[in-house]
Amino acid sequence: MTSDSQDIESATTAMSPVITDAPDSKTRRYDRQLRLWAASGQSALESSRILVLSGTATSTSILKNLVLPGIGHFTILDDAKVSNEDAGNNFFLEGPESIGKPRASEAVRLLRELNESVDGAAELSDISSAIAKGASYFADYSLVIAHNIPYSQLNQLSEILWSDVTLPHLIIVRSAGFLAEFSIQFHEHTIIESHPEMPPSLRLDKPFPALLEHARSLDFENMDVTDHGHIPYAVILVRAMDDWKAKNGGKAPTTTAERDAFKKSIYAMKKKSDEENFDEAVTQFRRAFVETKVPMDVADLFQDQGLTSLTPQSSPFFHLLAALREFCSRPPHTLPLSAALPDMKADTKNYVHLQKLYKTQSEKEKDEFKEILAQSGIGVAGVEMGMVDDFVKNCHGLRILRGKRWGALDANPTALASALLSSPREAATHLALSSVSVLLEQTPQKAITTEAVTAHVLNLLPKGTELPSEVEEALGEVHVPSHSHLDESADLTVSVRSPTADLPNTAAFLGGIVAQEAIKMITKQYVPVNGICAIDLIGCTTGIVRV
Repeated sequence: MTSDSQDIESATTAMSPVITDAPDSKTRRYDRQLRLWAASGQSALESSRILVLSGTATSTSILKNLVLPGIGHFTILDDAKVSNEDAGNNFFLEGPESIGKPRASEAVRLLRELNESVDGAAELSDISSAIAKGASYFADYSLVIAHNIPYSQLNQLSEILWSDVTLPHLIIVRSAGFLAEFSIQFHEHTIIESHPEMPPSLRLDKPFPALLEHARSLDFENMDVTDHGHIPYAVILVRAMDDWKAKNGGKAPTTTAERDAFKKSIYAMKKKSDEENFDEAVTQFRRAFVETKVPMDVADLFQDQGLTSLTPQSSPFFHLLAALREFCSRPPHTLPLSAALPDMKADTKNYVHLQKLYKTQSEKEKDEFKEILAQSGIGVAGVEMGMVDDFVKNCHGLRILRGKRWGALDANPTALASALLSSPREAATHLALSSVSVLLEQTPQKAITTEAVTAHVLNLLPKGTELPSEVEEALGEVHVPSHSHLDESADLTVSVRSPTADLPNTAAFLGGIVAQEAIKMITKQYVPVNGICAIDLIGCTTGIVRV
């Protein structure tokens, strides 16, 4: 594991070389991903236990992208033997040498070679046996991933995992040739580190006392030219706005003319024409007068049902959220200040001093937040200290997602019709895969025709619904006989449309994006897909169908 990155002060102001131990092998191996989800995310990965149902090419491609970053354990549940088809499309089987051997055992053996720190196991049983054991069988896993399992079994599995909020989330993956989809079944998913694109506010319109005092203390007019050219833009804006308010009755500029005048006042502060820090201040001038408020996404969370029904048994996330709501109700009615500063045109001395000011104020406000939390029912002791620190640091990007049980969209004709209007191609892909999945259980594969799939799709939709052309195109990609009915002269485009075709290129694509979503769920970082992600590799499109 690695510690958080050094701040600019410790990284640039040491008076003598600091001798540190070289990073260990784990830190070197996981260096790039630690930059994405830090030590906390890596720890969550290493504690995870993943159950994968079926050892298909797609399943093993997903696992490859979870084994490499270092999940703790995975189990492949599959009683199938390696077939000729498996040997031809699954990179984690040894071709002809694997044929006839247990598919799960062969895949586990080769997947474990990717990362010696990951534990893997093969369970040579049918999925129905796991379902028969009920919730207790799945309780020890963090996440269940199912690829192309029969419709009735998937329905039973979904029902079991939906029955208790403590049971693992379920990722459902379905593919047929170049068409595919996946979705995540979860009750509730809270995210502290969503990594939003918008950085936290510097609060320049409401400068804290130490920042305002520092800006006022600088003698801009008599300052050395070199020092003048290294004042961070944040300090320039605070000073310029303070001077403006002193001359305008304490009011910030509001009209276009006043804002233009404010920009000119910043330019007038220059000693030389090439002082880029003042140019940067002009570029960022709106930060000085646009009011800092609680972001709307976060303010909406203060009305969440998790707060209205808060109890001592509630998730720590909601106790932290309740404390944040109380913090924001007090002046200056903003989120706790972040110690993180963006890059600025400044020398080390000025930048470090500014960072010290922000860091000190940030720690002060964090202590205020902890006081509020301590006064609540749960108190600071009821929440891990690291979680409190992460929450305050990332509170500008908090998210709460609530999902629905798998199959909810297909059970709602009105919602399906609406999805066809808003996302025709994506909904068409979903309908095609759903219909084929059901029909594969009801009729022999060779009997699946365009007419049969179309009829099933129409049964899912409100009476009288006309199918858009996108639906008909999607249905045309899945309505063919099985491989056993194709001769060597058959058109290649036909063979890749088989309802059971698990193509290596589709499997590889799914392996990357599904594993990415799995990592988001495990680490509780970044925002996962909430809906059905439909993939059409013929049309080179992906999109989300909202459920």
